[in-house]
Amino acid sequence: MTSAGQYDYIVVGGGTSGCVLANRLTRHPGVEVLLLEAGGRDDYMWIHIPVGYLHCIGNPRTDWLLRTEADPGLHGRALIYPRGKVLGGSSSINGMIYMRGQPADYERWAMVAGDDSWRWEEVLPLFKRSEDHYLGASELHGAGGEWRVEKQRLSWKILDTFREAALQTGIPKIDDLNAGLGEGSAYFEVNQRRGIRLNTAKAFLKPASKRPNLTIMTGCHVERLLFEDTEQGKVCTGVQFTGGGQAFTATAHRETLLAAGAVGSPQILQLSGIGDASELQRHGIAPRMDLPGVGGNLQDHLQLRMIFKVRGVKTLNTSATNWFGKSLIGLEYAFFRSGPMSMAPSQLGAFAKSSPDLAAPNLQYHVQPLSLDKFGDPLHRFSAFTASVCNLQPTSRGHVRIASGDSYAPPKITPNYLSTEADRKIAAAALALTRRIVSAPALAKYRPEEFMPGPQYQSEEELAHAAGLVGTTIFHPVGTCRMGRTDDPLAVVDSRLRVRGIGKLRVVDASIMPFITSGNTNSPTIMIAEKAARDILAQRESL
Repeated sequence: MTSAGQYDYIVVGGGTSGCVLANRLTRHPGVEVLLLEAGGRDDYMWIHIPVGYLHCIGNPRTDWLLRTEADPGLHGRALIYPRGKVLGGSSSINGMIYMRGQPADYERWAMVAGDDSWRWEEVLPLFKRSEDHYLGASELHGAGGEWRVEKQRLSWKILDTFREAALQTGIPKIDDLNAGLGEGSAYFEVNQRRGIRLNTAKAFLKPASKRPNLTIMTGCHVERLLFEDTEQGKVCTGVQFTGGGQAFTATAHRETLLAAGAVGSPQILQLSGIGDASELQRHGIAPRMDLPGVGGNLQDHLQLRMIFKVRGVKTLNTSATNWFGKSLIGLEYAFFRSGPMSMAPSQLGAFAKSSPDLAAPNLQYHVQPLSLDKFGDPLHRFSAFTASVCNLQPTSRGHVRIASGDSYAPPKITPNYLSTEADRKIAAAALALTRRIVSAPALAKYRPEEFMPGPQYQSEEELAHAAGLVGTTIFHPVGTCRMGRTDDPLAVVDSRLRVRGIGKLRVVDASIMPFITSGNTNSPTIMIAEKAARDILAQRESL
């Protein structure tokens, strides 16, 4: 086995959090960092064209091609579970939507972790630190950071009319979905630069790659973590990985930082002997640390896709189903970097309440001027729009578990969607609310007709059943290495993201979230990496 060298820090995973960590840690010239990524470089054309996610998801060049187990809550359906396998990780294939969540999310984290540094007022400066908002610096937004936030370069009459209908249903129009104002609708702001996707590889890793103290290795598959027993206890000393047909080890003098995501990080921990001892033994893995919470607490946003046929208004279904229309779309993007090719997968957003007595919105809408049966299928031949709605704080919990001791075998992903009565009730209420919006006077001129799931589902029980038929992931898995207090038996990391019982090992990605954020999860993951990097460097300076 060949040595790949000795470093201060090894970052496992060149995705969203890994790119941020590499950037922040190597700002200090005396810090040597190795970044390991299983995928390749982000030099595939379709990564950078916003609509190119259609060519990246389901593509082995950029996607791990994971699938869930058959899910009872979805009537036995298994789902594709896209995860980025490329520098930039899922920020290279995601929906580009800039969303932080609600202030209450982080207050809840702080309470569970027993650490006030996770409160909203403490993490807001971290969001602003990396942000470059198109309107400039303000009380809520930052300017000059790496993470560009822009308006979308498009508008659709059908989306504007849906927004009017939402207003007539009690959901106000607002300017900023990240202002923490509660209910409201607006076009999503996106992580793009002049109509081109901005992933974390371009934003954070590209400038850091010029530094001599950063080593980036792609096509490297981490098989397991390495440990030694010391007087202070078990310590992680580095990693064992393969690349280019060779086996390597690399040593971290200070820390190894797992940034492989909500699926990859628990998988690597389990393969290394950290997890539920009985599960590990079942796969012939000797337990090094019995942490039953590893891989548990899986949370995701389940989007309920309702499709409505319309008449007398343009949608992408009708403008992109012939070569002339496609040519016009291509020319608009080529000359102006605008139009449908600059589209994020969802364009209009809204936050709403499933019940008026709630203190804060618990539903998020992603509204699109198009429709299709499922991801990857062709657009319908009729004019239609899709209104997807998800429960922001689901109570259902799933898990990620290794299928064998083979590090190349995909893990078993079991989301357990709609497995609680509370989630089923909210799903039914969400579908009913969508119908009320579509029935508002503003949309009447387009004569909307429900195509999916269909008007035959009426009672709460029938709507809950329909939710299982139309529900699908919106690609926000989190929580599988959650943080918590030291007396929490299911917490995997402490509030500084250090793995319990193992020295010199942290997890820094979306898996540490104790509760999913109320919105898209990519930018909260950047904040987590910002905070971890600050804590790591502060600890280094104190030694």
